[in-house]
Amino acid sequence: MARLPEPNFTNLFSENETNTENLQAVCDFLQENVEHYDWVGFYIVNRSEQVLELGPFTGEPTDHKVIPFGKGVCGQSAEKEESIVVPDVSKLNNYLSCSLYVKSEIVVPVFNDGEYVAQIDIDSHQLDPFTEADEDYLENVCSRVSNLFN
Repeated sequence: MARLPEPNFTNLFSENETNTENLQAVCDFLQENVEHYDWVGFYIVNRSEQVLELGPFTGEPTDHKVIPFGKGVCGQSAEKEESIVVPDVSKLNNYLSCSLYVKSEIVVPVFNDGEYVAQIDIDSHQLDPFTEADEDYLENVCSRVSNLFN
């Protein structure tokens, strides 16, 4: 599966780095090594406020630093605590546009000890590039980084 390179977490993570820096390394790796991942970021759950707060990301800056549960693709994923794949964002009424270039999006939850603690959000400038392989791949990535959300 050449288009989805396996991250070497041993090399990506450093004990000398903070959890935020290690998450940033994951974002950078994915954006640099998967052609259709144009924006990669983590949103962290703030359960008391029922919002997602932008964490480490790679790509163009976004105005969406705080997203209420239920709003946009990320907020819907948080509300349902499940992955969402959107092949064509122009078909959504509840879409929060980060860029005119974004054509599709995938959001995958991060669970730590069964609790929904964060999500990885990936935007693509291509229509419908995400497959079941992407979802499986990102679920594995999220499982591997879950301990960074303590």
